[in-house]
Amino acid sequence: MERYGVLILPSGNRVYSGAAVELTRAELEIFGAAVLDGRISGVETATVGGVPYVTFGVDGGLSERDAALLGNLSSAYALFEFAGDLLRPVPLARLDRYDDDLVTILKYPGKTNEQFTKLLLNVTLLASAWAGELLTRRFRVLDPLCGRGTTVNQAMMYGFDAAGLDRDAKDFEAYQAFLTTWLKRKRIKHRVLESGPVRRERKVVGRRLRLEVAASREAHKAGDVQAVDVVSADTTRAGEFFRPASVDLVVADAPYGVQHGSRTADVLARDPLALLGAAVPGWARLLRPGGALGISWNTNVAGREAAARHLTDAGLVVLDEGPWRGLAHPVDQAIVRDVLVARKPG
Repeated sequence: MERYGVLILPSGNRVYSGAAVELTRAELEIFGAAVLDGRISGVETATVGGVPYVTFGVDGGLSERDAALLGNLSSAYALFEFAGDLLRPVPLARLDRYDDDLVTILKYPGKTNEQFTKLLLNVTLLASAWAGELLTRRFRVLDPLCGRGTTVNQAMMYGFDAAGLDRDAKDFEAYQAFLTTWLKRKRIKHRVLESGPVRRERKVVGRRLRLEVAASREAHKAGDVQAVDVVSADTTRAGEFFRPASVDLVVADAPYGVQHGSRTADVLARDPLALLGAAVPGWARLLRPGGALGISWNTNVAGREAAARHLTDAGLVVLDEGPWRGLAHPVDQAIVRDVLVARKPG
C-alpha cells in the first residue's frame, strides 16, 4: 500500500486554519468512499518537518484520475507520496477554470470562508448520484441563501452552471457590480441575458441577473458556456424562479441567528430552524432525483437532530454516519458550525 500526505493550504482565518486538518481528514474520507472505490485507509495527522499533514494509504497507489479528483480537496495545498524519508510531489490537476480572485477578492463582514465554501460544495456533490462524474459533468448548483455569491463563484470556478437567490437587495447589487466588473476586467467572454426587475401580474417580485460565460475564446467558439443566474427575492419563493427537478446540488450556509431569512416573517431571520422548515421543502422540489442538498448552520442555536428532521420531512435521506459526522468546527466564540448533507432518492 502506497502512503501519501496532503499539505494543508494556509488560511487567512486563524480559527478556520486551526480546524482545517480535522476537516480535511473528514473530507478525504468522504472522497475515498464516494469516488476512490474505498481504497483510502489509515487517514491520520502527522507533522513532517514541523508542518502538519493529513496522511493516508491507498491500495494500489493513486492513478492520474485519482490525483485529479483529490486535487479539488478544499484545503489541499500540495500532495506528496512518501518514498522512504523523502516526499515525492504528486501533480495536481484542479478543475479551476478562472483566476482564484473570483472567490478570494471580495472581503466583507459575514463572508463565509472560501475554503469552507469549497468543502461544503465538495461534500454535497460527493453525496449525489453523480459523484463519479466530478471531473466531467456540468453540475447545476443553487445556493438559495447566496449573499454576495461565494458559492456561486466557486461553482463557476469548477465550470458548473451556477444559480443563487437572496432576499437582500444590497447584496444582490454588490454581487452584480462585482461579477460584471470582474468579467470585463479579466476580458472573459460573457453575454448578459437578463438584468433588472422580474414582474408577475404587473408587480415587481424580484430582480434577476442572468449571464452566459465562457472560460476562454476556444470554449466560446465551441459553445462551451456556463449559465449564471442570480435572483434577489425571498428564498421561500425559490420555486417561482427555478423549475422543479432542475438542479443537481443545493448548497446553503443557513443563518447563524441574525442574518438571512425572510421579509415575510421576521422570525425566519432569527431562527434557522424556522427558516429550514419554511424553505427546505421548496429547495427539495428543485432537486433532480439523485441530487443532494448540503447545509451548514450554527449548532449553538439549532441542534443537529432537529435540523436533520427538516431534511427528512422533505423526503431527503440524510447521510449521518462516519466522516459525515466529522465536519463540525468553531467559527468564533458564538458560532460552532456543522454540516448536514442529504440525497434525494431516485
